[in-house]
Amino acid sequence: MLRHLHIQNYALISHLDIDFNGGFSAITGETGAGKSIILGALGLVLGARADTKTITEGEERCVIEAEFDDYLIRRELNINGRSRSLVNDEVVTQAELKALAAKLIDIHSQHESLLIANDDFQLGIVDAIADNATERAEYEKHYSALQAAKSELQQLTDTISKSEKDRDYLTFQYEQLMDANLSDPNELEALEDEEYSLSHVEERKAHLTAALQAIDNDEMSALSLIHSAVGELQEVADLGERLRSLEIELKDIASEADRLAENTEYDPERMQQVVDRLDEINTLLRKHGKQNIAELMAYRDEIGAQLSKIESFDDELLRLKTEVSKHEAAATKAAEALSQTRRKVVKPICERLVKDLSSLAIAHAKVDIAITDAPTLLPQGKDLVQFMFAANLNQSLRAVSEVASGGEISRLMLCIKALIASSNGLPTIIFDEIDTGVSGETATQMGRIMCQMAESRQIIAITHLPQIAAQASTQYRVYKADTDRRTETNIQRLNDAERVNEIAGMLAGKQITPAAIDTAKQLLNN
Repeated sequence: MLRHLHIQNYALISHLDIDFNGGFSAITGETGAGKSIILGALGLVLGARADTKTITEGEERCVIEAEFDDYLIRRELNINGRSRSLVNDEVVTQAELKALAAKLIDIHSQHESLLIANDDFQLGIVDAIADNATERAEYEKHYSALQAAKSELQQLTDTISKSEKDRDYLTFQYEQLMDANLSDPNELEALEDEEYSLSHVEERKAHLTAALQAIDNDEMSALSLIHSAVGELQEVADLGERLRSLEIELKDIASEADRLAENTEYDPERMQQVVDRLDEINTLLRKHGKQNIAELMAYRDEIGAQLSKIESFDDELLRLKTEVSKHEAAATKAAEALSQTRRKVVKPICERLVKDLSSLAIAHAKVDIAITDAPTLLPQGKDLVQFMFAANLNQSLRAVSEVASGGEISRLMLCIKALIASSNGLPTIIFDEIDTGVSGETATQMGRIMCQMAESRQIIAITHLPQIAAQASTQYRVYKADTDRRTETNIQRLNDAERVNEIAGMLAGKQITPAAIDTAKQLLNN
């Protein structure tokens, strides 16, 4: 339970400390006194979004501490926007703080009554009473697996659709590259060398012929002159022998040049083949934006792999469809088990709500909870839950949001909170003006329900109704007071005499009459 609240530099509160008791406590005070400020500070320490505007004007930071039975929660907010949360002096994240707070306290604010029309909220009520966390976790596990399998199947289906559009184009490219018979990464360079040689055949032959004529053609050729020189040097053995070797080498060169000249002929057919092959390769390089044959070969193999993958899609598609069917069957079975837990509690929920509403002056209340199958599995199961309500005799049941007045919604929400409280171990519930739209005996009955709830947990009610405040075991008054610096919000725990005056003021206003005093005493005695 909440034992102590410390607030420093929050809105109109410079410094405030409140001790809380167990059982039923009421917080009262004039409109605008600052009850919502105290509730806002409590919400901040429990993980609400921080806003530097809530720091008291002129101060650098605000600090709020909430002491529970086993936890001391502290929230600090600096003017620079930085905030820090600590639980038992250990820093925690905002998510961790919210998760802990959800197990410690439930704050029912005025706007929460509007949630009664929300489908998810209605489902949450049923689940809280059904206590089906195990079944819901089991369903959510299978539902998550189903969604993952469906997502994978959709991705594959999209890929197949796109691939089908690309298949013909990829096939054309692949066949064109395969027809090119690319196997040698160095083929382009070899073809370019051969083209150069073929294009210079005539020039080469002319050079060979000229060289042959210079070596061995007439009496003035190189060979003839060397032969004459050999004869002249016969007597000089060493020089003659060397010149004779040169003559033999020159004859051999002349013979080789003659042979090459005879065999060097222009081959137009081969030249055309080389040119065509070069044109084919260069066209493929430009078309695919590649630099060499090696890149073309790699691209060809890549396209081949894509086509092979497309061909294998049928097997993968069948596998994924089987996977989806398997998870869908498991999720459907788990959804049915979850639905059964909900359907089992519909009757006791309705009976309890009708009984409690009858005590709150809705004598002819009728409540039903329609559970229907959704067209498809949902994150919360297969069920669509709708609370149906009728407040008057012979009135047909309709959705709560369509028929309930503000006062009826307040009473219904209180009954629902009482019902949920009886089925869970939440130690503290705070009601922020849940009594809106009610008065008289109905208010008295609402107070009695809060008293009953307080037998097993701490109940704190912010109220304007004396009939409710009088039933609390402890009462606090929130008020404003002016200091030399600013207007401050304060809170005071009331003694017995102060409670009489406070409740009398709630009955009569600022001019407290003896009759109001007597009525206040009577309410407190009752």
